[in-house]
Amino acid sequence: MRTPALGLTAAFALTAPFAAQAKPPADLVIWGGPIYTAVDAKPKVDAVAVSHGRIAFAGAKAGARALVGPKTRVIDLKGAALFPGFTDSHAHLDGIGERELTLNLEGSRSAAEVTARLKAYLAANKPAGLVDGRGWIETGWPEGRFLQRSDIDAVAPDQPVLLHRADGHALTANTAALKAAGIDETTPAPAGGQILKGPDGKLTGMLVDNAMGLVTKLRHPPNEAERLAAFKAAFRVETAYGWTGVHSMSVAWADVPLLEAMAKRGEATLRVYNMVDFGQAGPLFASGPRATPDGRITTRGIKMYMDGALGSRGAALFEAYSDAPGLTGTLVTPPETMRPVLAQALAKGIQVSTHAIGDRGNATALDLYEAVFKANPAAGKAARWRIEHAQILRPVDIPRFKADRVIASMQPSHAIGDLHFAPARLGKDRLKGAYAWKSLLDTGAVVVGGSDAPVERGAPLIEFYAAVARKDLNGFSNPDWHPEEKLSRAEALKLFTASAAYARFAENDLGTISVGKRADFSGFSVDLMAAPEAAIPKGHAVLTVVDGQVVYDTL
Repeated sequence: MRTPALGLTAAFALTAPFAAQAKPPADLVIWGGPIYTAVDAKPKVDAVAVSHGRIAFAGAKAGARALVGPKTRVIDLKGAALFPGFTDSHAHLDGIGERELTLNLEGSRSAAEVTARLKAYLAANKPAGLVDGRGWIETGWPEGRFLQRSDIDAVAPDQPVLLHRADGHALTANTAALKAAGIDETTPAPAGGQILKGPDGKLTGMLVDNAMGLVTKLRHPPNEAERLAAFKAAFRVETAYGWTGVHSMSVAWADVPLLEAMAKRGEATLRVYNMVDFGQAGPLFASGPRATPDGRITTRGIKMYMDGALGSRGAALFEAYSDAPGLTGTLVTPPETMRPVLAQALAKGIQVSTHAIGDRGNATALDLYEAVFKANPAAGKAARWRIEHAQILRPVDIPRFKADRVIASMQPSHAIGDLHFAPARLGKDRLKGAYAWKSLLDTGAVVVGGSDAPVERGAPLIEFYAAVARKDLNGFSNPDWHPEEKLSRAEALKLFTASAAYARFAENDLGTISVGKRADFSGFSVDLMAAPEAAIPKGHAVLTVVDGQVVYDTL
C-alpha cells in the first residue's frame, strides 16, 4: 500500500499541553542497565517507556516508574546495555535467508574443506538437479588460489554445481555446469565480466561479475513458497542478532509485494527498506515511493552496480592491480546505461544506491551523480543518493561526498577481512584512501554502517568492533592499515542508528532514543561504549524491540 509523500518520516511531536497532563501508564518500560540514546545533548538515560509503539519517556528511573501500571510490561536489562535500534544499512535479505536454507561454505579454510563440505551436503540431502552454495573465500587458503572446477569435479563429476564466492561477485562452476550452460574455451566473456582460464588456456570454472549470467539458465527461479521461507529465516536471524532494521539491496521487484503481504499478516518482525534492482525498477518509477501503513516495509530506492569486487579483482582501478599487472577491473554497468536511469530517478524522487569499490569505480559514480545534480540542483540537494561500499578512494575524491551530499554506505567488517589480501591487490600507497571512514566523517560527509550479509556474517557487534578497533577478530592490524581511520564509539554508534535513519529519510522517526520516535531498541550483553575492544565481538543480542514489540528476548 502506498503512503503519500512517505508519511513515515513525519515528525511525531508532543505538544506542551499534552506533556503537562498526567500521562497514562506505559505499555512497556525498560531499565536495569546503561541506556545510550545517540543524542549528543543527552547521551545516556536510566530508563525508557513506550506507549502505542512510540517512546513516551527517556530519563531517570523515577520518571519511568511513575508510568508503570497494572498492564505495563517491565523489562529488567540485568546489566545489559540498550541502544537505539541498530540498522544494517547494507544487506541482502533474501541472501541471508537462502544462506540458512542452502549449502553454506562460510569459514572454509581450504579448497579441500569446500570439497568435503560439498560431499557431505550431497550425501545428506541427495539433491536433484543443480546444486547451489555460497560463502567460500580463498584468503589464507593453503592452496593459494581461487576455487577451481577440478575441486568440485572430484565429488560431483556429473551433477551441475555452482559455488559462489562470499562477495557474490564470482562463482566457480564444475565441468557439468559449464557443459550444461554451453560454456567452453571459445565462449566470449560478456561486457563487464570475466571467464577465467589457467596457464594452459583451459577453463578454471571461475566466472566473475557479469559472466555469472551465463549460467543463470541452469537455475530455476525460486517460487513464492521458497522466497517466503527465505525471508522468514532472514527475519529470525536478523532479529536474533539484534538488528531492528535492514536496508535491503538489489531487491527483486516480485519480493516487494511479498514482503508487504508479510507485514499485513504481522510476519515482518524487521523494518525493511528496499532498494530495488534497477533492471526491475519500472514499477517503482511508475508508482513512486511506497510503504506499508505500519512502516515495516518501505520501498524508495534502486540499486545499481558500477564495478565488481576487490577480492575477485573486478573492482575498477585507475592503475593495475599490484598482484595482477595489466588488470584494472571492470565497469559492470556502462556509464551511458546509467545516465538516463539516474536522470529519471532524480526526477521521480527515487533514491539511488550505487555499488562502487575501486577508486575508478567510485570516481566514475561521483562523476555521474554530479552531472545529474548539475542539471537539477534543487533535486540534487534533497536526493540523499548513496555509494555502497566506497571502499577504495583517491584522497582527492574524499571531499566530494560532502560537497555532493552523497552518503557513503560502508561495511566495517570488509576492512578487517580485506586487510589480509587488500595490500597485495592495491600496494601500500592506495591503502591511504581505503576504508576511510574517519576521513569521510571529518569532511562532514554522512557515513552509514552495514554488513553486506551474506557476504559477511552480518553480526552488528562484529561491525561495531571493526569500526572502533580496525583490527581482525584476532586483534591483528599493522600501521599500513591506517589505524587513524578507526572511529570513536560515539561515531560508530551513529553509523548504525542516527545516520542509518537519515539515509532512509526517517531521522524524525528513527535513530535515537528520543520522546516521540518509534520504539526500536537493540539490547546487547556487552556495553559497547565502555567494554574493552576485544570483548565487543564476544557479546550477543539479548533484546530486540521494533515499534515497542519485543521480537527477540533472552533476558
